Amino acid sequence: MDARSVALLREILDSTGWVERTREFGLALRATRSPGGLLVVGTPDEEPWHLTAHLSDEARIAGLPQLAPTLVRWAPAPDGPAHLRVGLERVERARRGETLFVVTEEQAPAPLLERVSDARRTGATILALDGGDPELEGLAHDALAVPGQAPLSFDGAQHLVSMAAGQVERRPGLRDRLARLLERVSGPQVAD
Repeated sequence: MDARSVALLREILDSTGWVERTREFGLALRATRSPGGLLVVGTPDEEPWHLTAHLSDEARIAGLPQLAPTLVRWAPAPDGPAHLRVGLERVERARRGETLFVVTEEQAPAPLLERVSDARRTGATILALDGGDPELEGLAHDALAVPGQAPLSFDGAQHLVSMAAGQVERRPGLRDRLARLLERVSGPQVAD
């Protein structure tokens, strides 16, 4: 999905509450304190590499180094590139100031739930994007469930979350504030 498609999806879903919810969730992802401290993990059968790539792009484009994710894999190839060799032992080293972001449309397996619980006990923030897993959501500090009857797909939700995470709210500058003030004082300009 490209940026224009995601913008169209946001426009379609604007009145449903999904856009605001994904915006809040995206802000929670940015609370990670350091680059590489956003740990993204899925299940042994479904690794969230696509979402990780989008978050990496958003971090680079928005200039948010704390959003740069680390993909945690269940069985990384020992001869693969460094960014694809991060295994579950990284979750075991999670600490305060880091975020463990669990992404799974299916029920989280018991070994993943155990690691999530351990990471929570050591102070890591737990976020979950899931299909409605009550056990995982019970461990998460914040969870965004995308049930089967939701008005968007799980993939669509991932795109909304990654785009929202990279959006930096721009404070209006002096010119913007003056223009608004002048418009309020003089009224809107009417074309001839």
